[in-house]
Amino acid sequence: MNQNRLQDKVAWISGGTSGIGEATARLFAEEGACVAVVGRRIQLCQNIASEIESTGGRAIAVQCDVAVEQQVQASIEQTVEAFGRLDIVINNAGMVDIGMLHEYDDARFEHVMAVNVKSIFYSLKHAYPHLRKQKCSYVVNNGSISSFVGQRATPAYTTSKGAVLSLTRSIAIDYASIGLRCNCVCPGITDTPMLREHLNATPDPEETLRQRLRRVPLNRALQPHDIARNILYLSCEDSAGVTGTSVIIDGGYLATAEWDTADDPQAKGNDQ
Repeated sequence: MNQNRLQDKVAWISGGTSGIGEATARLFAEEGACVAVVGRRIQLCQNIASEIESTGGRAIAVQCDVAVEQQVQASIEQTVEAFGRLDIVINNAGMVDIGMLHEYDDARFEHVMAVNVKSIFYSLKHAYPHLRKQKCSYVVNNGSISSFVGQRATPAYTTSKGAVLSLTRSIAIDYASIGLRCNCVCPGITDTPMLREHLNATPDPEETLRQRLRRVPLNRALQPHDIARNILYLSCEDSAGVTGTSVIIDGGYLATAEWDTADDPQAKGNDQ
């Protein structure tokens, strides 16, 4: 239910054209925020911003490659110019890259780090002058369960997600004095275009997904709105006092060293 928890707040949301970012942009607008839908594909940004506005929300489309500092700076300036302030930065943009470490060259490895980690550096650097003007401000970074554990054939990705968690803690410590709270959401298996890209690199994507979900006690993939609701919690005073930490949203994946839903007769879906 809409509680207007973000009434008159302004949010910059990277990776806002699909998956978790799109779900977050739509939810924030429903909660009263003015939203900058930030992404590389301007037509998708415009489509989502237009749909938000058609339902009474306020949104702008902002084209930006978060791996390029000048574009991040320009996107934040465009957001402030449009709405007059900035309260919330959601670093959701990210990428996965599949391959063995010995196959990488510098450029390939650095690109993953630029999109997934350096983009957070850029956004905080250029959002800081605006965030510090607010009594309360919020930065939420999108990590992963790979911030805690390894994953096959994604060495640059898992390295980057571990860095996201550490960078979140540093930001929280260094900027607490200005009223900024920084936290990290760490999703598990979530049905997004990025997940599908990873699955499609396997011989049988749907079977691969089924096998992975057997390790999840809730026995289902998360949906983008599941993550968006947690991002909302960390972007308002519902989470007052919470900073420098992570919220793991994984259906119980990291809670157990051994799990197989096929061995659990009570697991939903086993009788279907």
